[in-house]
Amino acid sequence: MIGAIRRRYGRLGLQFALVFILVAVGAVVVANIVAALTVFSDANQVLARQEASETSAAALGAAITYAPHGWAAALGPVIAVTDRSGAALQVRDTAGRVVQSSPRYASFPAGPARTAPVLLGRRRVGSITMKFGDRGIGALVGHFEAQRWKARLIAAGFGALFALIVALIVAPLVSGPVDRLLRVARARGGGHPEARVGRVRGFRDMRELAANFDRMADNLDEQDQLRRNLVADVAHELRTPIAVLQASTEAMLDGVLELTVGQVEALNGESVRLGQMVDDLQRLAAAEAAVLQLTLVRCDLAGPAAAAADSLASIADSSGVRLVRTLRPVWVMCDPLRIREAITNLLTNAVKFTPPGGVVSLETSPDGDQAVLRVTDTGVGIPAEDLPRLTERFFRGRGSDRVTGSGIGLTVANELISAHHGTIAFASRPGRGTKVTVLLPRA
Repeated sequence: MIGAIRRRYGRLGLQFALVFILVAVGAVVVANIVAALTVFSDANQVLARQEASETSAAALGAAITYAPHGWAAALGPVIAVTDRSGAALQVRDTAGRVVQSSPRYASFPAGPARTAPVLLGRRRVGSITMKFGDRGIGALVGHFEAQRWKARLIAAGFGALFALIVALIVAPLVSGPVDRLLRVARARGGGHPEARVGRVRGFRDMRELAANFDRMADNLDEQDQLRRNLVADVAHELRTPIAVLQASTEAMLDGVLELTVGQVEALNGESVRLGQMVDDLQRLAAAEAAVLQLTLVRCDLAGPAAAAADSLASIADSSGVRLVRTLRPVWVMCDPLRIREAITNLLTNAVKFTPPGGVVSLETSPDGDQAVLRVTDTGVGIPAEDLPRLTERFFRGRGSDRVTGSGIGLTVANELISAHHGTIAFASRPGRGTKVTVLLPRA
């Protein structure tokens, strides 16, 4: 039974239930203490006023008895009334001598006592002393207090029961998701990256916390996989030029190949290729960290676009490609140098894959709350199955082996545009060219 409760509610759930009970009982106790202090004070005031009133009434009765005959008259009726009220009375004359007392005055239990003068007009003729015990209004007040404490204990019991019922309903909605999160976190820390929280029952914030934890785990796994892919891609890309350099130099040392200008040029080409790969990797690392390095200013997107086109004009002319610009002003918050770098990568890719006589178009324009930058070419196009992978590191689609490059230009462009809170989309058909659309928030 205890094991089933622990499995259903977990340690945290049982702690929640205990806290609920303690809070409920504490609230009832505090409320009762406050009520007892206030009500007890009021009851004592009522009791004091009643005792003062009874004492004054007894003094008035004694004065009425004294008026016609002095203390010689019997005080029996006054004492009898006092005894029936649960008190005891003693009457003294002006000299302090006892005139008459209640039969049980001497043995009356210790308790509050009040003394009042007996006045005839303005002349003091004696005094009375009344003792009050556990009968009469005092008894009523005591009984009331006893019943109130019984009610307090019953209220505390019902409060604890109600808190337990509420805790048994609410605790699983909070402790269940938290326990699942703890188990999954321990599992991932213990070497099980596939562990996930999944769907949980609970409050909305608890469900959102579990979903965000799973998304975070997915992102971490994706980043870990990207790092592994990067290492594998770098090793793959560097292996070929290193193998060529090693084989050529060993052949020359062994005398298999002669040290000719052609061999030196080949070795230099491979070293240049290695240097270009290192430069590309540095650019990629800088692009990935761009979000931490951006210097955002209000800028007309047509400016960096025109600068990028100017820098590639000679390359496009030498390749026989016509570069057409349609640049309308549209203002964005951006880092002009980083945006220019991204546009340069897009234009370079377009010129590279456009045969002589083709056209590459560069456009900027506003579209609602978005700034649009579009690069369109009439090149060889891209197969549909390659489009989702264009921004992957070192990805080179079919037909790209005839063109130089490391395959990270679009990756760098995507990282820089993402750092500006923008998006990039590709549309292409083989033999019909490619269209790249970049959307950035307008300033």
